Amino acid sequence: MFEDRIVVRSDRQRKSLAILDMIRKNGPISRTDISKVTGFNIVTVSNYMNNFIEKKLVSEKGYGVSTGGRIPTLVELNPKSTLLIGVGLNITDIVGVVVDLRSNILFKVKKERTSRPDEELIRRVIGVVEELLEKSKLPREDVKGIGIGIPGIIDEKGHTIRWPGGLGTDDIFVSVSLKDLIEDKFGIPAIVENDADAAVFGEKWISIDAEVRDMIYMYSGVACGIIINGEIYHGWSGCAGELGIVHPVEKDPKTLEREALGLGRWSLVLGMIDEIKERLSKGQKSAISDIVKGDTNKINFKTIIEAFETGDAMSRSVIENAGYHLGRKIAFLANLLSPEMVIIGGGIEQAGDVLLDSIRKSVRMHAIEEVTNGLKIVPAQLGEDAIALGAASIAAERHFMQG
Repeated sequence: MFEDRIVVRSDRQRKSLAILDMIRKNGPISRTDISKVTGFNIVTVSNYMNNFIEKKLVSEKGYGVSTGGRIPTLVELNPKSTLLIGVGLNITDIVGVVVDLRSNILFKVKKERTSRPDEELIRRVIGVVEELLEKSKLPREDVKGIGIGIPGIIDEKGHTIRWPGGLGTDDIFVSVSLKDLIEDKFGIPAIVENDADAAVFGEKWISIDAEVRDMIYMYSGVACGIIINGEIYHGWSGCAGELGIVHPVEKDPKTLEREALGLGRWSLVLGMIDEIKERLSKGQKSAISDIVKGDTNKINFKTIIEAFETGDAMSRSVIENAGYHLGRKIAFLANLLSPEMVIIGGGIEQAGDVLLDSIRKSVRMHAIEEVTNGLKIVPAQLGEDAIALGAASIAAERHFMQG
């Protein structure tokens, strides 16, 4: 079974991961080239390679160009030797995927999720795993890991989950271990990770330039996943990346609004829905009124985007305003961590360039110049599959570590 969520990697685990990741990114590749890039001596690389070939993780494929001496044999990942399952809890749904070692989606399910996190939600997650195993018709014995990406505060072992109510009161605590439940039920190694951490890892593993080592994934405005030196940064407590300020007593809207302009916790779409409703209540005109037929309870992020795409001035203004304030948050984090890249995800990236340009302008305005020089602010690439693919990628990494 997989080790705890936060572990100190052994020398063997680091070497296994480094070699297999090198093959994943650059294969077909020769043992000699792996040795040169990783710094491991050729005997070490060959010993690990023999083990990987025996386990069918890697296969030999053809020959490279000789620079004198023996013609090098090339090796590549055997993607179909291993299947991984990833389950991601999005805002409104649960996405489950079965992938191979190249992160190709072989089977996918999508289910509605409960609005309130509780034991029923845990049952639905397990149900998604069950459906993936049964309906995919793929060999169950080839499934070597299950990753779960779930919102909330997860303990450092990846067992218990706490869902904070507004990061203050009305907390919901699930003391049963989701990791143990899955491993006991299915007999497959499992790992549970925070949703933003899973998302940032998925972007790094699948879609982002492999040379980028330090990045932040902004999951809307409520949390962020952080990668430092190529690894998820959990912090000592295991819950690094929670951006909300705990306010167990203060509920005054003006106070909360002032916090939102700094480091407070926003709604999942940066407060845009509330701002639209407030402007409409003051008599301002917008195409959104026609889209929802005057029922402001039907306003959601999709209706804002729909109105914006028709040229609606209010929607554009609200999106730009949200980008400005999110940019202030990012500027604070950029000054603190100096990442090479910031990824905008969680669904808000669908607002496109108008949001991204506003964010970039705000970051340049509020962060120090040395930090912003070369800083890339880009939209997430994995869409609704981000958390599920990220969770599956973490399971793949753990499988690589086992060699």
